[in-house]
Amino acid sequence: MLNRTVAPPIKDAVEFNLQLKPYNHFTLDNGVPVYTIDAGAEEVLQVELVFYAGNWFEQQKNVAAATNFLLKNGTSTKTAFEINEAFEYYGAHCNRACYNETAVISLSLLSKYVGRLLPVVKEMITDAAFTEEELATYKQNSKQRLTVNLKKCDFVAGRLIDAYVYGEKHPYGAYTNPEDLDALNTAQLKAFYNEYYLNGYCIIFVSGKPPANIKELLNENFGSLSLKTTNHKPQTINQQPAAEKKYRITNDSNGVQGAVRLARPFPNRYHPDFMKVMVLNTLFGGYFGSRLMSNIREDKGYTYGIHSYVQNHLSNSAWLISTEAGKDVCEATIEEVYKEMKIMREELVDEEELLTVRNYLIGIILGDLDGPFQIMGRWKNIILNGLTEQYFYDSVKTIKTISAEEIRELAKKYLNPAEFYELVVI
Repeated sequence: MLNRTVAPPIKDAVEFNLQLKPYNHFTLDNGVPVYTIDAGAEEVLQVELVFYAGNWFEQQKNVAAATNFLLKNGTSTKTAFEINEAFEYYGAHCNRACYNETAVISLSLLSKYVGRLLPVVKEMITDAAFTEEELATYKQNSKQRLTVNLKKCDFVAGRLIDAYVYGEKHPYGAYTNPEDLDALNTAQLKAFYNEYYLNGYCIIFVSGKPPANIKELLNENFGSLSLKTTNHKPQTINQQPAAEKKYRITNDSNGVQGAVRLARPFPNRYHPDFMKVMVLNTLFGGYFGSRLMSNIREDKGYTYGIHSYVQNHLSNSAWLISTEAGKDVCEATIEEVYKEMKIMREELVDEEELLTVRNYLIGIILGDLDGPFQIMGRWKNIILNGLTEQYFYDSVKTIKTISAEEIRELAKKYLNPAEFYELVVI
């Protein structure tokens, strides 16, 4: 019998043997790859169609985002209202999103209704109307939203720091201005739609409790489309970073807060240092107990939060430090960031702090393995980055085994203030 007077033993997360549930894979008649995860207790499903149709492929700013958004805003037989009503009638949700390299159409629904709603998604993909009226509304709303956001120092800082690191002509550094929205027309959207949706490259991810005939349903709706079977992943484009490293910009002279961004170019997931740097970054500024949070939030009280992270891009990448602080302490905040960099370069992290970070990172992975949607999220990241299952296990091994000496050497290599772009927007 269980003795409830004795507390169960505490086990560190690093002691767990993590296993990534494998996916099932098949291809449709037209060669479109499908990855499925059958897991979970509830009869729910998520279907995601990922197209290589992000802003990387556009010739004019905002064409990719506008095309993706308007997919749901009317076909030759349905208005935007009727499309939304078709999903809402079955308690489903259809979303679309556009990123740097990819664009996504996702459908979340009860498993039993997938056969009824996939035809609606197919109609969005194959018969989007791109009417002048819908485009005019999109442009008006986008310009209003942009006008409001441009008054926010953190929004402006987010735009500019990418432009400094990558260059304004690089897909990762480009940002939209009001005149770019004015220049949009339906002919541009239809041309982009034809090349990157009707005749583009698509990967389908299905997670949850798919019905037994999911392959037949997907084939019926998407297996005859004229989609490409060769992957047109974005190729590396040379960055043209800004020559100057330090910027101070006044965006609102009456504002009381400033946005601070520090950033440096950084390799992508293929680089041998990448996984180890994820541990270093967590120690430095990647979670609530990090060095930056302990110093700049808890000790100095300059900010409510400060974070560092490596951007999740398929091609070039960057390491960023981001915070908002009172404009009178923005310069002091930067000084403290550089002090923490110096400590990381010169001193070994103690084993207790390192164990905390190991347990935190393993705990994050455990959370990502709890449920079919989270598991598929892990697989999507691996598949879209052109990696293999071994990447997952190598990541876990790195978290468990990286030494304090390795962390210090990485800090010496990457945490050098001279290599960081500095930006303060107040």
